[in-house]
Amino acid sequence: MIPVISVDNIRKSDTHTIALGTSGVELMHRAALGVYNAMDWKGNIAIVCGGGNNGGDGYALAEILYQNGKKVTVFALSDRLTPDSAYYYQRCKALKVNIQQYNDQNLDGYDILVDCIFGTGFRGEASGIYKNAIDMINKSPSFVVSVDINSGLNGDSGLGLKVIKSDLTVSIGYYKGGHFLNMAKDLIKEKVNADIGIELIEKPFYLMEDKDFLDIFPERKQFSHKTTYGITAILGGSIRYSGAVKLANLSLSALRSGSGMCKVIVPSSISDSIMPYILESSLEPIPDKEGQMLFEKETLSKALKGVSSLAIGMGWGQSHNNQRILEYILSNYDIPIVIDADGINNLCDMGLDILKQTKCKVILTPHLGEFSRLINKSVEEINSNPIAYAKNFAKEYKSVLLLKGPCTIVTDGEKVYLVDKGDSGMATGGSGDVLSGIIGGINAFSKSPFILNAACGAYISGVAGEIAAKEKNQYSMLASDTINNIPKAINQIIN
Repeated sequence: MIPVISVDNIRKSDTHTIALGTSGVELMHRAALGVYNAMDWKGNIAIVCGGGNNGGDGYALAEILYQNGKKVTVFALSDRLTPDSAYYYQRCKALKVNIQQYNDQNLDGYDILVDCIFGTGFRGEASGIYKNAIDMINKSPSFVVSVDINSGLNGDSGLGLKVIKSDLTVSIGYYKGGHFLNMAKDLIKEKVNADIGIELIEKPFYLMEDKDFLDIFPERKQFSHKTTYGITAILGGSIRYSGAVKLANLSLSALRSGSGMCKVIVPSSISDSIMPYILESSLEPIPDKEGQMLFEKETLSKALKGVSSLAIGMGWGQSHNNQRILEYILSNYDIPIVIDADGINNLCDMGLDILKQTKCKVILTPHLGEFSRLINKSVEEINSNPIAYAKNFAKEYKSVLLLKGPCTIVTDGEKVYLVDKGDSGMATGGSGDVLSGIIGGINAFSKSPFILNAACGAYISGVAGEIAAKEKNQYSMLASDTINNIPKAINQIIN
């Protein structure tokens, strides 16, 4: 797990570290040295510096580059500097480093351009000379290095209106949420972190790695059988959203992820259309009316008999009977349950308080639109600080929330895991269903904490999607391509 922190946390921790005896000037030198050691500096180098401490990192870097015989020019955007920035500015002046005032000049002709305009504390949109400098850097063919974070990018949300695009971003101290969320993948080609000895005073979030999921997949004993690894149930479908292939994908993804058995629970009227697609799984028809499930306690209880894990809501539709089915399950079972798609919509209609009372271990997997409805906030509001909104929801409703996006947020209200895996080719129908199937399959056999199971599902789905995108292309991918690569994704964890 790699620590990731909020902007508020780094600000407090930076102040705390200084109070313990490490000066701001020393931390700035460490930051600059970390950036210097992050790559091979060749050719003609230009550093564009703002007036804040991010600009100070740039002046400190210029000193190190100059002292190591590199050809460096500094373009200053402001003569109003913070005290620590002024310290390194004066050192550069004393060394006779080439410092020029930036006046909208073209920045072509440099092999490397270093972005030290704004740091993680920046909010809003760059204007005036700062906007022009960002535009010039983005137009340049040079290799672009952003120090701490791409100027103009929000350190918590990963959003911005006028933002540097970097070839390399060197975060300082710790990665921030904005290095991964929302727009970050489109703006940051590669990223590394420079540890400068800042002591954290609040818990970090964690970026997940392969090795973090190894305990979920212990070596299986030969003396075992299919029920040893649990039975996953997939409950969904309706006449309007029969989605035979999608439901088959769900069951197959559960089996590919390690579940011993899978049963697909659907309305009776669509069972014939689904049967040809359900090869390795069993089919459990539920009485329905006009293609929508009816709530019959005895039939439902029979269908769920022996089930170790449930994924519910995909292609289900919204109805009073569906609400009664969901309420019955949440009130009478203590199995792990993944609620997605129309499961979330029905939950919204019936009220969320039932989540506070259920014995089920609930994982909700909304995309932003569904989460917006869950908490009655706009997508824009959520995107402004998605980790905080996700964490608050999970804590209030005693569940695990998996908020889907370019970087998936998984939280139980205390811990926060980030899964930075996946590809734009997965933006196709059925990808979310595959994710639910994977998590349902893992829940059937895993003894690990449910937040880890959820994060593992997102990780496997994302890695499998990345592999599929390389084998196919981002335009031609189908959800089934992700399923086909689940074994390769699991191999990446266990090998």
